[in-house]
Amino acid sequence: MTTREAFLSKIRAAQPASRPRPDVPLFPSPEGDPKARFTAALTAMGGTCVDAESLGDVNALIASRFPDAKVIASAVPGVDGTRPISSDTLPASLHDVDVGVVRGRFGVAETGSVWFSEREYVVNSIGYLSQHLVVLLDPALLVDGLQQVYRRDDFGSARYAVLVTGPSATADIEGVLIRGAQGVRSLTVVWLA
Repeated sequence: MTTREAFLSKIRAAQPASRPRPDVPLFPSPEGDPKARFTAALTAMGGTCVDAESLGDVNALIASRFPDAKVIASAVPGVDGTRPISSDTLPASLHDVDVGVVRGRFGVAETGSVWFSEREYVVNSIGYLSQHLVVLLDPALLVDGLQQVYRRDDFGSARYAVLVTGPSATADIEGVLIRGAQGVRSLTVVWLA
């Protein structure tokens, strides 16, 4: 047995016995409209919410909100992009994306977060390398809080999952708030069923 195998064997032998996870109760949901609570939470984190009636409205919104965008990568059929993406797209090839467009699976009213898996992003780097992220979200797909997220089947079955709340931001240096330091500079949630 090699040193590595002996080391791993000792670690495996020292593992505690498996035991069931405790049941976490569902806490009462706060009062108020989930969409309004989501909007308030996202706005507090620097994000923006807008309403749209159709994919045409989304295309017009992107054109008016980001008039200088040269590279638009869309993972949403019907939303125009200048760079098509597919599961074969190399993640690093999205390094110059001005606007990324994705559809969120669901949102969390408590935190103003949107949940994504590899299915929604298509290429995970779209959520981090894009300068601006536009998220289409059906308001009927809001859950009240994080406790409901962990009970969802899609949370347990995804290979990759992330909750995104607002644009990237830091205030580490001299207490000055900087957006886009480690990720997207703006996050716009478009309410669209």
